[in-house]
Amino acid sequence: MSGCPGCRPDALASLPPLAMAFQPILSLDGAGSAIFAYEALVRGAQGEPAGSVFSQIGPHNRYAFDQRCRVRAIEQAATLGLGGTGALLSINFMPNAVYEPRACIHASLEAARRVGLPRERLLFEFTEGEAMEDPAHLLNILSTYRAIGFRTAIDDFGSGHSGLNLLAMFQPDIVKLDMGLLRGVDRDAARRTILRHLIAMCRDLSILVVAEGVETEGEYLTLRDLGVTLFQGYLFARPAFNALATLGGEVVVPAPRTS
Repeated sequence: MSGCPGCRPDALASLPPLAMAFQPILSLDGAGSAIFAYEALVRGAQGEPAGSVFSQIGPHNRYAFDQRCRVRAIEQAATLGLGGTGALLSINFMPNAVYEPRACIHASLEAARRVGLPRERLLFEFTEGEAMEDPAHLLNILSTYRAIGFRTAIDDFGSGHSGLNLLAMFQPDIVKLDMGLLRGVDRDAARRTILRHLIAMCRDLSILVVAEGVETEGEYLTLRDLGVTLFQGYLFARPAFNALATLGGEVVVPAPRTS
Protein backbone atom coordinates (compact mmCIF):
# COMPACT_ATOMS: atom_id res chain seq x y z
CA MET A 1 0.00 0.00 0.00
CA SER A 2 2.97 2.36 0.50
CA GLY A 3 3.42 2.69 -3.26
CA CYS A 4 -0.18 3.68 -3.90
CA PRO A 5 -0.53 7.39 -4.79
CA GLY A 6 -3.89 7.44 -3.06
CA CYS A 7 -2.22 6.79 0.28
CA ARG A 8 0.23 9.71 0.14
CA PRO A 9 -0.17 12.19 3.03
CA ASP A 10 -0.67 15.11 0.63
CA ALA A 11 -3.55 13.31 -1.12
CA LEU A 12 -5.21 12.44 2.18
CA ALA A 13 -4.76 15.98 3.51
CA SER A 14 -6.50 17.49 0.46
CA LEU A 15 -9.75 15.62 1.07
CA PRO A 16 -12.78 17.59 2.28
CA PRO A 17 -14.58 16.49 5.47
CA LEU A 18 -17.33 14.04 4.57
CA ALA A 19 -20.13 11.94 5.99
CA MET A 20 -22.80 9.65 4.60
CA ALA A 21 -26.52 9.62 3.98
CA PHE A 22 -28.27 6.26 3.63
CA GLN A 23 -31.17 5.44 1.33
CA PRO A 24 -32.96 2.09 1.71
CA ILE A 25 -33.59 -0.44 -1.04
CA LEU A 26 -36.85 -2.21 -0.26
CA SER A 27 -37.85 -5.78 -0.95
CA LEU A 28 -41.59 -5.73 -1.69
CA ASP A 29 -43.12 -9.05 -2.68
CA GLY A 30 -45.84 -11.46 -1.70
CA ALA A 31 -43.95 -12.36 1.46
CA GLY A 32 -44.18 -8.81 2.79
CA SER A 33 -41.88 -5.83 3.09
CA ALA A 34 -38.26 -5.68 4.23
CA ILE A 35 -35.23 -3.50 3.78
CA PHE A 36 -32.88 -5.34 1.46
CA ALA A 37 -29.98 -2.88 1.57
CA TYR A 38 -28.91 0.65 2.39
CA GLU A 39 -26.99 2.63 -0.21
CA ALA A 40 -24.33 4.92 1.28
CA LEU A 41 -24.32 8.33 -0.44
CA VAL A 42 -21.55 10.84 0.17
CA ARG A 43 -22.35 14.17 1.79
CA GLY A 44 -20.38 16.98 3.38
CA ALA A 45 -19.64 16.76 7.08
CA GLN A 46 -22.74 18.84 7.88
CA GLY A 47 -24.94 17.22 5.26
CA GLU A 48 -23.91 19.42 2.33
CA PRO A 49 -24.90 18.02 -1.12
CA ALA A 50 -22.63 15.53 -2.85
CA GLY A 51 -21.79 18.10 -5.51
CA SER A 52 -20.03 20.30 -2.98
CA VAL A 53 -17.79 17.35 -2.09
CA PHE A 54 -17.12 16.14 -5.64
CA SER A 55 -16.14 19.66 -6.70
CA GLN A 56 -13.06 19.26 -4.50
CA ILE A 57 -12.03 15.91 -5.97
CA GLY A 58 -9.64 15.52 -8.89
CA PRO A 59 -6.89 13.23 -10.20
CA HIS A 60 -4.60 14.25 -7.33
CA ASN A 61 -6.90 12.90 -4.60
CA ARG A 62 -9.46 10.65 -6.37
CA TYR A 63 -7.83 7.47 -5.05
CA ALA A 64 -7.68 8.68 -1.46
CA PHE A 65 -11.30 9.88 -1.73
CA ASP A 66 -12.51 6.48 -2.93
CA GLN A 67 -10.76 4.76 -0.05
CA ARG A 68 -12.05 7.19 2.56
CA CYS A 69 -15.64 6.93 1.27
CA ARG A 70 -15.60 3.14 1.56
CA VAL A 71 -14.24 3.16 5.09
CA ARG A 72 -16.51 5.99 6.22
CA ALA A 73 -19.59 4.20 4.84
CA ILE A 74 -18.72 0.99 6.68
CA GLU A 75 -17.91 2.69 9.97
CA GLN A 76 -20.89 5.03 9.93
CA ALA A 77 -23.36 2.28 8.96
CA ALA A 78 -22.07 0.08 11.75
CA THR A 79 -22.38 2.92 14.28
CA LEU A 80 -26.01 3.37 13.20
CA GLY A 81 -26.74 -0.31 13.80
CA LEU A 82 -26.81 -1.76 10.28
CA GLY A 83 -25.13 -4.93 11.54
CA GLY A 84 -28.27 -5.88 13.44
CA THR A 85 -30.70 -5.32 10.58
CA GLY A 86 -29.72 -8.09 8.16
CA ALA A 87 -29.57 -5.54 5.32
CA LEU A 88 -26.68 -5.22 2.90
CA LEU A 89 -24.53 -2.09 2.72
CA SER A 90 -24.21 -0.78 -0.83
CA ILE A 91 -21.07 1.27 -1.52
CA ASN A 92 -20.34 3.15 -4.72
CA PHE A 93 -16.79 2.82 -5.99
CA MET A 94 -14.69 4.28 -8.80
CA PRO A 95 -13.03 1.61 -10.97
CA ASN A 96 -10.41 4.14 -12.07
CA ALA A 97 -9.45 4.64 -8.42
CA VAL A 98 -8.40 1.00 -8.03
CA TYR A 99 -4.79 0.17 -8.88
CA GLU A 100 -4.73 -3.47 -7.85
CA PRO A 101 -7.99 -4.93 -6.52
CA ARG A 102 -6.65 -6.94 -3.58
CA ALA A 103 -4.30 -4.17 -2.43
CA CYS A 104 -6.88 -1.40 -2.75
CA ILE A 105 -9.56 -3.33 -0.86
CA HIS A 106 -7.40 -3.82 2.22
CA ALA A 107 -8.72 -0.76 4.09
CA SER A 108 -12.35 -1.77 3.43
CA LEU A 109 -11.75 -5.31 4.65
CA GLU A 110 -10.02 -4.04 7.77
CA ALA A 111 -12.86 -1.61 8.51
CA ALA A 112 -15.47 -4.36 8.08
CA ARG A 113 -13.49 -6.68 10.34
CA ARG A 114 -13.08 -3.96 12.95
CA VAL A 115 -16.84 -3.24 13.17
CA GLY A 116 -17.90 -6.88 12.82
CA LEU A 117 -19.64 -6.58 9.43
CA PRO A 118 -19.23 -9.77 7.34
CA ARG A 119 -17.83 -9.17 3.88
CA GLU A 120 -20.88 -10.96 2.41
CA ARG A 121 -22.95 -7.97 3.59
CA LEU A 122 -20.99 -5.55 1.39
CA LEU A 123 -22.30 -4.68 -2.07
CA PHE A 124 -20.07 -2.64 -4.38
CA GLU A 125 -21.78 -0.79 -7.21
CA PHE A 126 -20.41 1.10 -10.20
CA THR A 127 -22.16 2.97 -13.00
CA GLU A 128 -22.66 1.63 -16.49
CA GLY A 129 -20.87 4.73 -17.80
CA GLU A 130 -17.70 3.77 -15.93
CA ALA A 131 -17.90 0.17 -17.04
CA MET A 132 -16.30 0.38 -20.47
CA GLU A 133 -13.56 2.97 -19.83
CA ASP A 134 -11.21 0.05 -19.21
CA PRO A 135 -13.19 -3.22 -19.49
CA ALA A 136 -10.28 -5.54 -18.73
CA HIS A 137 -9.42 -3.62 -15.55
CA LEU A 138 -13.04 -3.56 -14.42
CA LEU A 139 -13.50 -7.28 -15.04
CA ASN A 140 -10.40 -7.97 -12.98
CA ILE A 141 -11.85 -5.91 -10.11
CA LEU A 142 -15.24 -7.64 -10.27
CA SER A 143 -13.76 -11.12 -10.45
CA THR A 144 -11.52 -10.35 -7.48
CA TYR A 145 -14.38 -8.92 -5.44
CA ARG A 146 -16.49 -11.98 -6.15
CA ALA A 147 -13.64 -14.27 -5.07
CA ILE A 148 -13.27 -12.29 -1.83
CA GLY A 149 -16.99 -12.69 -1.11
CA PHE A 150 -18.42 -9.26 -1.96
CA ARG A 151 -21.55 -8.74 -4.03
CA THR A 152 -21.48 -6.44 -7.07
CA ALA A 153 -24.02 -4.25 -8.85
CA ILE A 154 -24.24 -2.22 -12.05
CA ASP A 155 -25.83 1.16 -11.36
CA ASP A 156 -27.72 3.28 -13.93
CA PHE A 157 -28.18 0.26 -16.20
CA GLY A 158 -29.77 1.34 -19.47
CA SER A 159 -28.31 4.86 -19.43
CA GLY A 160 -25.67 4.08 -22.05
CA HIS A 161 -24.76 1.60 -24.76
CA SER A 162 -22.28 -0.65 -22.96
CA GLY A 163 -24.49 -2.53 -20.52
CA LEU A 164 -25.31 -5.53 -22.68
CA ASN A 165 -21.66 -5.99 -23.66
CA LEU A 166 -20.72 -5.93 -20.00
CA LEU A 167 -23.38 -8.48 -19.05
CA ALA A 168 -22.05 -10.80 -21.75
CA MET A 169 -18.62 -10.67 -20.09
CA PHE A 170 -19.62 -10.62 -16.41
CA GLN A 171 -22.89 -11.17 -14.60
CA PRO A 172 -23.12 -9.09 -11.40
CA ASP A 173 -25.39 -9.99 -8.52
CA ILE A 174 -27.61 -6.96 -9.09
CA VAL A 175 -28.60 -4.61 -11.90
CA LYS A 176 -30.06 -1.23 -10.92
CA LEU A 177 -32.27 0.09 -13.70
CA ASP A 178 -31.54 3.67 -14.70
CA MET A 179 -34.22 6.03 -13.40
CA GLY A 180 -34.46 7.75 -16.77
CA LEU A 181 -35.50 4.46 -18.36
CA LEU A 182 -38.31 3.80 -15.91
CA ARG A 183 -39.56 7.38 -15.57
CA GLY A 184 -43.25 7.46 -16.56
CA VAL A 185 -43.28 3.75 -17.42
CA ASP A 186 -46.93 3.53 -16.40
CA ARG A 187 -47.82 5.89 -19.26
CA ASP A 188 -45.36 4.70 -21.91
CA ALA A 189 -45.89 1.39 -23.74
CA ALA A 190 -42.43 1.47 -25.36
CA ARG A 191 -40.71 1.77 -21.99
CA ARG A 192 -42.80 -1.08 -20.60
CA THR A 193 -41.78 -3.33 -23.50
CA ILE A 194 -38.08 -2.51 -23.08
CA LEU A 195 -38.19 -3.03 -19.33
CA ARG A 196 -40.16 -6.26 -19.62
CA HIS A 197 -37.39 -7.76 -21.77
CA LEU A 198 -34.57 -6.37 -19.61
CA ILE A 199 -36.15 -7.83 -16.48
CA ALA A 200 -36.69 -11.21 -18.16
CA MET A 201 -33.08 -11.22 -19.38
CA CYS A 202 -31.76 -10.55 -15.89
CA ARG A 203 -33.99 -13.27 -14.49
CA ASP A 204 -32.55 -15.75 -17.00
CA LEU A 205 -29.04 -14.70 -15.93
CA SER A 206 -29.93 -15.05 -12.21
CA ILE A 207 -29.38 -11.32 -11.66
CA LEU A 208 -31.55 -9.40 -9.20
CA VAL A 209 -33.17 -6.20 -10.51
CA VAL A 210 -33.57 -2.99 -8.52
CA ALA A 211 -35.87 -0.24 -9.82
CA GLU A 212 -34.00 2.90 -8.81
CA GLY A 213 -35.38 6.42 -8.58
CA VAL A 214 -39.06 5.44 -8.35
CA GLU A 215 -41.07 8.60 -7.69
CA THR A 216 -44.75 7.81 -8.34
CA GLU A 217 -47.17 5.13 -7.28
CA GLY A 218 -47.94 4.47 -10.95
CA GLU A 219 -44.28 3.68 -11.66
CA TYR A 220 -44.10 1.40 -8.64
CA LEU A 221 -47.25 -0.55 -9.47
CA THR A 222 -46.29 -0.99 -13.13
CA LEU A 223 -42.76 -2.16 -12.29
CA ARG A 224 -44.15 -4.54 -9.70
CA ASP A 225 -46.49 -5.96 -12.33
CA LEU A 226 -43.46 -6.43 -14.59
CA GLY A 227 -41.83 -8.61 -11.94
CA VAL A 228 -39.60 -6.21 -10.01
CA THR A 229 -39.46 -6.81 -6.26
CA LEU A 230 -36.61 -4.49 -5.20
CA PHE A 231 -37.28 -0.74 -5.15
CA GLN A 232 -35.46 2.46 -4.29
CA GLY A 233 -36.59 6.05 -4.65
CA TYR A 234 -38.22 9.14 -3.21
CA LEU A 235 -41.63 7.45 -3.28
CA PHE A 236 -40.43 5.25 -0.41
CA ALA A 237 -37.72 7.20 1.39
CA ARG A 238 -35.25 9.98 0.72
CA PRO A 239 -31.61 9.58 1.77
CA ALA A 240 -31.34 10.13 5.52
CA PHE A 241 -28.24 11.99 6.67
CA ASN A 242 -26.36 9.97 9.27
CA ALA A 243 -29.43 7.80 9.84
CA LEU A 244 -31.00 4.52 8.68
CA ALA A 245 -34.65 4.76 7.66
CA THR A 246 -36.86 1.95 8.96
CA LEU A 247 -40.12 0.44 7.77
CA GLY A 248 -41.73 1.82 10.88
CA GLY A 249 -40.35 5.28 10.26
CA GLU A 250 -39.54 7.18 7.09
CA VAL A 251 -40.19 4.43 4.54
CA VAL A 252 -43.56 4.50 2.81
CA VAL A 253 -44.88 1.38 1.07
CA PRO A 254 -47.74 2.10 -1.41
CA ALA A 255 -50.81 -0.08 -1.10
CA PRO A 256 -51.18 -2.90 -3.65
CA ARG A 257 -53.35 -2.30 -6.69
CA THR A 258 -56.86 -3.64 -6.08
CA SER A 259 -58.11 -3.75 -9.66
